[in-house]
Amino acid sequence: MKKIFSLVLVSALGGALTLGAYKLFLEPENKIEITADSNPSFLPTSNISNVFNSAAEAPDLTIAAENAVNAVVHVKNVTISTGQMTFQDLLLGRSPQRAQMGTGSGVIINSDGYIITNNHVINNSDKLTITLNNNKTYDAEIVGTDPKTDIALLKIDADEDLPYVTFADSDQARIGEWVLAVGNPFNLTSTVTAGIISAKARDLSGNSTQSFIQTDAAVNPGNSGGALVNTNGELIGINTAISSQTGSYIGYSFAVPSNIARRVIEDIMEYGYVQNGILGITGGALNSAAADELGVNDTEGIYVASVVEDSGADLAGILEGDIIKEIDRIKVSKFSDLTGHIGAKRVDDIVELKISRDGDLKTLKVKLTRNETLNLPLVGMVKNAKKEDLKSLNASNGVKIIELNKEYESYWKKNGVDEGAIITSINDVKINSVDDAQQAIKNKSTYEPLRIELINSKGEKERYNFR
Repeated sequence: MKKIFSLVLVSALGGALTLGAYKLFLEPENKIEITADSNPSFLPTSNISNVFNSAAEAPDLTIAAENAVNAVVHVKNVTISTGQMTFQDLLLGRSPQRAQMGTGSGVIINSDGYIITNNHVINNSDKLTITLNNNKTYDAEIVGTDPKTDIALLKIDADEDLPYVTFADSDQARIGEWVLAVGNPFNLTSTVTAGIISAKARDLSGNSTQSFIQTDAAVNPGNSGGALVNTNGELIGINTAISSQTGSYIGYSFAVPSNIARRVIEDIMEYGYVQNGILGITGGALNSAAADELGVNDTEGIYVASVVEDSGADLAGILEGDIIKEIDRIKVSKFSDLTGHIGAKRVDDIVELKISRDGDLKTLKVKLTRNETLNLPLVGMVKNAKKEDLKSLNASNGVKIIELNKEYESYWKKNGVDEGAIITSINDVKINSVDDAQQAIKNKSTYEPLRIELINSKGEKERYNFR
């Protein structure tokens, strides 16, 4: 019996060894190869069902898109520029000219053919043409422009009532709200892209002069001047800029809020130019570092560093050191919150400010006034002089220095020039107002010296040349 068991065991062991040797040495090798499918299938990188449980929950953008597409136009700007002169041109006494064409978008805002767009879309144009969504083309005229806000108003004479979009209150637009950008990127007419509002009161300049609506709706060159609309198809912004290192869309776009755009075109239509109302303060937004430096407890709001004499803020009783917490019941956390809201207002409009003064909250009503101040290079802040200012120094005209440039303050004071001095002439141009001063600076060539004539606080006439 033991012999039989041993025989079975030896036979099994021999079979296992034989099979293993075959597998290891004799059986052909099967290699695994990874090949590319000539017709690969692509899967989406996001699953919409994770965001919306049903189609009924997804925002319906079709009506808004249809209305906006019909009210957004294609703008073509033809500019005649002087080309490089050749030897033949010189002999024949001719000046070579070359036509250059730029394109953008515009938004019809009433049935009579008024169109809003960006100033940079139509700047330096020799001819403007507008193409509607029905492919009809019209010549356009410029009604007015405002380079500061980059808004322009055009007019076409159509043979029919035109479709248009209505303005929404951009102050009521909310972060996270769905929006559509409608325009003509890369000459692809009637293009609609969707996204959400990513931020409000965004300043790209770094000096708190802008207040854009930021979205993640795709905007590219050619979209400028087009519409940013809400889900009702109402205009909440004019697409103006993108943030990009390549020149094309990489994630964020920016629009002038509709409240600002509306105020600009209303001023253009009523007065022919834009009237900018101001509070009359200087200052900056608070954070932990600024609060420590200023010795205040608040880390949110606008700290008032100074108040402009005779401005609305001055007349309303706002003081240096006040902290603005709200404007018209809208929370203020950065300076562009303030400037954006005021940018939508007109001269003589009244705004309600909630301020913190020594820890106590106060509410003040401020009437916005015309901007009568100017930051004059090398000099500092100047304002329109009152009759008594001129009379006290026996001056017949001029603007009053109200704050010296910090960098050159010691120089001016060493020469007897202080706050209260009257600047009477800039580069031999008689100055009666800050508008005159601004125009004189604008007209000065890059290499031309700055010549200033003034009457100092002692009543002495002086002349300064800066190169």
